[in-house]
Amino acid sequence: MNGAPWPLIVLAAGGTGGHIFPAEALAAALAARGARTVLFTDRRGGSFGGALAGVEVCRIRAGGIAGLGIVARLRSIVDLGLGLVQALLRLRRLAPDAVVGFGGYASLPTVLAACWLGCPSLVHEQNAVLGRANRLLAGRVERIATAFEKLAHLPAAAAAKLVRTGMPVRPAFAGLERQSYPAPAADGAVRLLVLGGSQGARVLSTLVPAAIGLLPSDLRRRLAISQQCRPEDLEAVRSAYAGLAVAADLATFFDNVPSRLAAAHLVIARAGASTVAELTTVGRPAILIPYPYATDDHQAANAQALAAAGAAVAMTEAGLTAERLAGELAALLGAPDVLAALAAKSRAIGIPDAGDRLADLVMATARRPQLGLATGRGTA
Repeated sequence: MNGAPWPLIVLAAGGTGGHIFPAEALAAALAARGARTVLFTDRRGGSFGGALAGVEVCRIRAGGIAGLGIVARLRSIVDLGLGLVQALLRLRRLAPDAVVGFGGYASLPTVLAACWLGCPSLVHEQNAVLGRANRLLAGRVERIATAFEKLAHLPAAAAAKLVRTGMPVRPAFAGLERQSYPAPAADGAVRLLVLGGSQGARVLSTLVPAAIGLLPSDLRRRLAISQQCRPEDLEAVRSAYAGLAVAADLATFFDNVPSRLAAAHLVIARAGASTVAELTTVGRPAILIPYPYATDDHQAANAQALAAAGAAVAMTEAGLTAERLAGELAALLGAPDVLAALAAKSRAIGIPDAGDRLADLVMATARRPQLGLATGRGTA
């Protein structure tokens, strides 16, 4: 043995924020328990910050299959095969005590290799629909941790493996669940936060300013808007708000989303898993407009889950007009009691200690694997 702490946990996640954010939260919770983590990811991600900044990173080949042409699909299958070989070799050297997959095709080779090697494994599903990679792994892993109470596309044989841990959020959100909802005063400022994911959303860049322009002038004067925009939309959105004399803080990326979310009276956003988890952790009312091209329409399922719980208003992008959005905004912003009720429901369904719950499940699942060739822990 090389003196590495027990246990050693491998996290397998794609390079996008939706997979990396929960992996980061789990890494922080595991570190607090004295565990060492290694991240297996694909070639898309750059350097990682937060709890993953000092984590050893192994990059393997991977590629998506859904929605691709025949040539691209064959190329991805080759990449997945190469990634599986890479993962098998590296897991044999590392001899981890458990492997945790966070979905996406980058996690598929690593978790599949762990199953073949007899290493305890589990996957975490962030959405209300079981992702395609996790669907392929559901029959092989020991546990399936879920963010939502109900999970669509779950194979019947895997139902007994479900454990609801919630969706871990970034460590920056720690403690924000204790901040009460700041209901807007009758004549005070109304803080509106507009998020479109890590790169903004073009439809929100056009739809939201147009809807704001249709609001009553007395309400419009009270607005203080923070909006995330795509780089190519930034100047047009800034010009639109300037023409309406509306105070707006615009950026292509906010590095202080937790504090902005805590201060918001209402949020307009997509319905990605991280956004939903952050909303329900802090407990803030939202209008959710799901990205219509998400795989298996999982964002619509996420949004509907919150709407069914009375925690948000869900609006489909198809057929959505500035007039309809303006009507919803006017109704909500003119009714502080309704906003407060949405906030309370949002907080009620949130699981702020999801990172700890997932870490507990990982620790309970982990054990010394028998990897045949592995006689000690090396490096990747």
